[in-house]
Amino acid sequence: MAVRRVSWVGCTATVGDPSGSTRTGSAGRIPKGTERGLPFVKVIAEVRGKGVLMSSRIRVVVAKPGLDGHDRGVKVVARALRDAGMEVIYTGLHQTPEQIVETAIQEDADAVGLSVLSGAHMTLFRRVVELLAERDAQDMVVFGGGIIPDADIPELERIGVAKVFTPGATTQAIVEWVRANVAQPVS
Repeated sequence: MAVRRVSWVGCTATVGDPSGSTRTGSAGRIPKGTERGLPFVKVIAEVRGKGVLMSSRIRVVVAKPGLDGHDRGVKVVARALRDAGMEVIYTGLHQTPEQIVETAIQEDADAVGLSVLSGAHMTLFRRVVELLAERDAQDMVVFGGGIIPDADIPELERIGVAKVFTPGATTQAIVEWVRANVAQPVS
């Protein structure tokens, strides 16, 4: 997939890719082709001749690592985050930690939310955190939930999982935590 760059110059937006092709749209609208699915879309503003990275929504990758076949809860959380104004990328069922980390990096995510019901949370969460560190992406906040014993939470926090939501956590609590603990993109 081509990496695209969106730059805001005056009153037009220009979408370009490494091949040099561009498309220009009018101010206030999303240029054609940038609505969905493009990784690393950045908006650069020309303010008195200086490029400034403009603020955008919090980007969260939510994933079901391992062999879990039940994704109703993660879909409810994904929808709540989306409805709260965040950009959410759901990777689907049966994802490997490698696939999750690759998606998070390609999507330039601010956070990774993991859901595990199978009991494999110690192995899967640890591997995601390790892979993010290997890819120099440890600034992505990792949080998770599912069927996780209270006794395992301190160890998950020790390895780098910022928050664990157990059954009964409300979507409002999850949204508020993400807003408070995931750094907003710089403006």
